[in-house]
Amino acid sequence: MAGDTATDVFEAHRSVLTGVAYRMLGRFTDAEDVVQEAWLRWSAEDRSDVREPRGYLVRITTRLAVDRLRQAQSRRESYVGPWLPEPIATRSGSVPDSAERAELTESVSFAVLVVLESLSPLERAVFVLREAFGFPYGEIATTLDRSEAAVRQLAGRARRHVDERKPRYDVDPAERRDLTERFLAAASGGDLDALLSLLAPDVRLVGDSGGKAKGPLRVMESADKVGRFLFAVAQQPIPGMEFRILELNGAPGLLVLAEGKPDTVVQIEARDGRIQCVYIVRNPDKLAAFTA
Repeated sequence: MAGDTATDVFEAHRSVLTGVAYRMLGRFTDAEDVVQEAWLRWSAEDRSDVREPRGYLVRITTRLAVDRLRQAQSRRESYVGPWLPEPIATRSGSVPDSAERAELTESVSFAVLVVLESLSPLERAVFVLREAFGFPYGEIATTLDRSEAAVRQLAGRARRHVDERKPRYDVDPAERRDLTERFLAAASGGDLDALLSLLAPDVRLVGDSGGKAKGPLRVMESADKVGRFLFAVAQQPIPGMEFRILELNGAPGLLVLAEGKPDTVVQIEARDGRIQCVYIVRNPDKLAAFTA
């Protein structure tokens, strides 16, 4: 680290640290808090013997995220209605290599983050570090203060759990965007038949309002129930309503603004040209990042 200031070194790795923390916690605001705490520790400690700052900083951040996740899981037991991750805007050009980008964007998708909620904090940490960022088992073992054998067991268990529970969705961005645009046109245009034609028979709708905005407090299932609910909502326009389609969590999504302020985020998951799941986030605490 000769010649580099503590700030320079930390900033060089900030994006990785934020990525680890967000995948661990599912909330960007919590991730930023963890990274800030990691910075405070980094700036206050003696770093003269640190030869690999990236690994050292990831270790600090992961341990802080594990502690925070344990606290968050107990709070989520009293959360009003379904809990969804905090949506984040992602950019297509943020990861130049297509294969690496596919892995990183999948690991921030709503479908994956929802499944990760059912892992233990240690399983989630191992999964994120191994599957999303490719850290060696030995380095993960050091990070979590566990044996390498124990980490391999955690990794295997987490991978099986995710594979068993993660829904199989199409991931082609162009198709997702086209379906999102057709979904928006049908809902905003009041065309119930067109909307129903886009929904798979067993479509699910998961809404997260946190009890702080109007929204379903239970998961809805079936094309008829989901379609009629969305149709009814569309017939009650929000004052000053605007729509923006942008990349959210690695895939096309819909941001609804009310008089310039973020009101709702909608993202769909699809397979074979039909919508399999609709995620709706209305909790204002999870939309603050979209405030201009």
